[in-house]
Parts: sequence; structure tokens; C-alpha cells
Amino acid sequence: MEKELQKMEASQADVMTALKPDYKSEILAIIRSNASPKVMCSKLDDYHENDLAEVLPDLTSAERRKLYRILDMDMLSGIFEYTEELEAGQYLGEMDLKKAAAVLSSMEADSAVEVLRKIEKDKRMLLIELMDETVRGNIALIASFDEDEIGSRMTTNYIVIPRNLTVKQAMSELVEQASRNDNISTIFVVDENETFYGAMDLKELIIARQSDCLEERVMTSYPYVYGQETIDDCIEKLKDYSENSIPVLDNNNHLQGVITSQNIIQLIDDELGEDYAMLAGLTAEEDLKEPLKESMKKRLPWLLILLGLGMVVSSVVGIFERVVSQLTLIMCFQSLILDMAGNVGTQSLAVTIRVLMDETLTARQKLGLVGKEVRIGACNGIILGILSFGAIGCYIWFFKEKTPAFAFAVSGCIGAALILAMVVSSIVGTCIPLFFKKIHVDPAVASGPLITTVNDLVAVISYYGLSWMLLIRVMGLAG
Repeated sequence: MEKELQKMEASQADVMTALKPDYKSEILAIIRSNASPKVMCSKLDDYHENDLAEVLPDLTSAERRKLYRILDMDMLSGIFEYTEELEAGQYLGEMDLKKAAAVLSSMEADSAVEVLRKIEKDKRMLLIELMDETVRGNIALIASFDEDEIGSRMTTNYIVIPRNLTVKQAMSELVEQASRNDNISTIFVVDENETFYGAMDLKELIIARQSDCLEERVMTSYPYVYGQETIDDCIEKLKDYSENSIPVLDNNNHLQGVITSQNIIQLIDDELGEDYAMLAGLTAEEDLKEPLKESMKKRLPWLLILLGLGMVVSSVVGIFERVVSQLTLIMCFQSLILDMAGNVGTQSLAVTIRVLMDETLTARQKLGLVGKEVRIGACNGIILGILSFGAIGCYIWFFKEKTPAFAFAVSGCIGAALILAMVVSSIVGTCIPLFFKKIHVDPAVASGPLITTVNDLVAVISYYGLSWMLLIRVMGLAG
């Protein structure tokens, strides 16, 4: 029955794959056809820019140049919005400077900045010189922020109107600005001093009557962020609101740009990617196309730290050499204690990092988190300790042919060590990220490998310490 279900699932997966259109092959066929430029452009216009962007790496340089000549500027810049920054920089190098500058000018300013950062300085300056003054100003504004500041991710594509306009004047202003900015779902309002006043939904303006007071339709409690705030500090605030755009202000409360919902999704994706990389013991997120040297640079620092910690663990084992020599049997169960301690510590770490994403946590709530993790570690440890006591005791008794007293004395020590190691590992897995958060370091830096290695140290001391104290000193067991 199970095999039949698996076959049915496999068959359904094949049907879904067959039904899914193969856009890449279709687009490649169009580009490589002998159709006239107008016909080819018309056919390609039916595809989404993202699908066209995915095809670029499969084209030859000559085929891409052909595409650059055929497509209009809006479509071309739209494709580059979905292209990886490094690749986009390489593709721009295949165009003449004027066309490359025109493509960058048509892109969102924040995307253009990311692409320009991947281009060598001399060529970057030439491209910026060829852009019009407004675009240069927008790019310079976004580039003025550090990469970890929210202002570096904003766009200058938004609609802004003064608050003292009539409904008719506001509609005229919207139509005039919409020719330059297509992000019109939210309209931002400023006062006579250009200070941010609030925002209104496009629908509110459309349904308003000419006799209505425009200011009454403005939401003055609309959320906002400051450009120099760090992304980490803003991420929770941005996630809490389901707005299409959130304004970015300078220190004088003047509107500088907006963070769109697309920007927010990208920010969260980047943040999760960085946390995942750190949990894996990397200094930054890796890319499939990344050179070997760059990947090594991201992995090696943590590996060197972990090598040092590993040597410390080995040295601690060496301290208990006499225990091992007198009671060699306990070596068989060392990995059990180490693995369980590492697993518990990693679980606590994952829970703690997730909870710490809430910036509103009080000291009492953090203390409660530690207490909860200790209780969970203790309860799970007691259950697993009792199971280990029975199972390992029977194993030593029957398979190692030891006396019941000896067998259950050793298994009792292992069970006690397991409980202690799991409790301490829960504390370590919770307190280390809390400590990093307290000193304003990303708690994800308390990566899985680091927690595991620290917990190995805890487990070794707990296990061999208890073995020496209970089995050798108290009970006088050896051999």
C-alpha cells in the first residue's frame, strides 16, 4: 500500500512538472530565431522580467548584445532589477557607456546603487557622470548610508504632496508625479516646512469629493523610520505593519525615501540568510557562484576558533586520563553524553534567537526564558536519564557480562551525567545569545558549532567528573 501511494505521489509530481510552462526554452527559442526586432520584442513582452533575467546567463555575449538593442529601456531596466548585482555589473560592461548609464538611470535608485558597488571605481564614476542630475542626486543620497543602515535600502520612487492642497489640486499633483514615479498606492504628505506630516491611501484620494477637506483623510499616525537606524533595529517595526510603503526620514524629519513591501521582504530574507549562515558557523552568507577563496574566508575564522576550543576539550579529557585508565568502559558512552548536550544546546539557541527578534522583551521576560529552558532541559534530562539508566545497565550486565551492581552503578552515573549536561547545556544555549545581545552583537554569532563545542566541554567535565567522584572515589569501582 505504501509503495502504491509513493508511486501515485511520484506520478502527480511528474504531471505538475509537465504542466509547468518551460519559459526558459521558449524565451531562448525566440531570441535565437530569425524574427525581426519588432516581432521579437513583441513576443518577449509577453514574459515577466524575472523570467527574462533568468535566461541571461544562458545566452552568449553576442546574443545578450542583440537583446540589449531590441528591448526598450523600461523593459531592459526591469530585467536588470531581477538580476544579481554582480552579474548585472558584468552585463552592463557589454553595453556602451551611454546605454549602460541609461539602464541604471531607469532602475530603482537603491538597485542601481547595489549594481554600481559591483563595478570598478573608474567605470563607476564615468557611468555616474553620464546620468542626469536628479538620478545622480538620488544615487548619492542612498550611497551615503552605510550598508547596515535602513536608508541604504530605501527607494526615492514615491509620491509626496503638501497638506494644504485641495482634493482637485492633490489629484493634479498625483497625475503629474505619476509620470516619474510609479509607486502611487500610498501618498505621503508634508507640511509647509517639508516636515513629514502623514500619509493617505490612493483610494482615499480617488473617492474624495472636491468639497472634502483633504487633511481629514491623512493618517497622521502613519509608521516611519529614520534613515540612519540600523536594519536590525528596524526589521521588527517594519514587519509589524502591512503597509505598501513606509517613509524614511532624516534627522530633521524630512522625507528622504520609502521602504516598499518588496524591500521589506528582501530585508527579512537577507536577515534570515545571515542568521542561518552564522548558525552554521560562517561569517557571512555564501553564494553558489562564489569563488573558492571567498568561501574559505567566510568559513576559516570560525573553524580556527573552534579548533582552539576543540583543543581545550581534548586537554580536559587528558586531565581525566586516570579515570579512563581505571574504568575504560565509560569511554564507550562519551559520545552519547556529548551528542545529547550539543543537541539540547542547539535547540535552546534556536529558540532564544527566535525570541530575541522581539526588541520589546523586558529583563524579566528574558529571565523567564532562561528559567523555562532550564526546566525543559531538566525534565527532558530526567526522562532520558532514567531510560539510559535502564537500557545501559542491562546492556553492560548482559552483553559486557558485568555484575548487576557494577552495571547499574555505571549506568546510574551516565544517567546523572546526562541530566546535568542537558541542564547546563540549556543554560549555555540560552545565556550565550542573551549575552551577545546585551553587548550589542548579533546573537546569531553564537552559532551552532560554537554552542556545540562549548557544550562538549560542559559534557566532558560533567561526565568524567561524576565518574571520578561517584564510581572511583565513592564506590571504589575500577576495571
